[in-house]
Amino acid sequence: MSLQEKQAEFEKTAKVYESAKVTFAGVEGYDVYNPSIPFTWDGKEYIFGRIERRSEWARSWVRLFEKTGEDAYRLVPDSMIYQLEDPYLAVIHGELVMGGTHVRNRAGVCETYYGYFYKGTDLNDLYYYTTGPDYMKDIRLIEMKDGKIGVFSRPRGTQKLKELGIESMIGFTTISSLDELTADVIENAPYIENLFEAGEWGGCNQVYLLDSGLLGVIGHKSYLAPDETGLELQHYLNISFVFDPQSHRAMDVKIIGTRKCYPEGPCKKPNLADCVFTSGITLRPDGKVNLYTGLGDCEVGRIVIDNPFAGYGSVISPLK
Repeated sequence: MSLQEKQAEFEKTAKVYESAKVTFAGVEGYDVYNPSIPFTWDGKEYIFGRIERRSEWARSWVRLFEKTGEDAYRLVPDSMIYQLEDPYLAVIHGELVMGGTHVRNRAGVCETYYGYFYKGTDLNDLYYYTTGPDYMKDIRLIEMKDGKIGVFSRPRGTQKLKELGIESMIGFTTISSLDELTADVIENAPYIENLFEAGEWGGCNQVYLLDSGLLGVIGHKSYLAPDETGLELQHYLNISFVFDPQSHRAMDVKIIGTRKCYPEGPCKKPNLADCVFTSGITLRPDGKVNLYTGLGDCEVGRIVIDNPFAGYGSVISPLK
């Protein structure tokens, strides 16, 4: 079954208990989208958001927002400005790690992009510490049960991927400290097999340690297909899977959300009408989870769904 067919089947039976948009104040004239997951730090609730004018591309900044109400955030005045896209968070050995994609854009042409990483214990004073490989987005870190650091990569354009007809893959390796995180280590992370079929691509967006020692991954899968008018759309889907770092095996790979699960709204470009770029989940007292995602490269949405990792262990979340 193709990914397009799987999406259609999922949308027939999807269980969505709540659906809402997330609003951001203090950045009038800019869209906020593709955020980090919401998190608590020093007793306050925050989220990092990507901000950009609707009419511009590859001219994004990442800013910090503080929660002011249900699904409502306001810019933290005088907070750091990061020239990044698509922020994500992890806590590694007691330090907050914030990563994102830096695009090198010259005269409107993307020359390259790579991951930048910042760390620290002061949310208002994070330090840059390393850069990932050229042409690689969606690098994610997780502190594992044994104290080692799991590193998920997103290689693309290699000879093996070209032979498989896959645009990008997900790799995984481990390191002992953040000092060991280098472009070479990330680039050479062994592939995780059987995640993508020909014509598909995707990556990790947020990783969770389960008390079983397994890793719960919230990510995205994508494919190209025309709509009824013939316009070729970039279809982005929310997915999850469970990863066993001992056997290097992915289990229970499934769709957990699509654009139809969220409130209707605009998109930055017509070909992004079916695009949800996943942020991640937060736990709820009722046992379900909030799934956050960017919508059409211009908004943020939240839905409530069943815990996608049920049966594999409880989530250990140092960010809450």
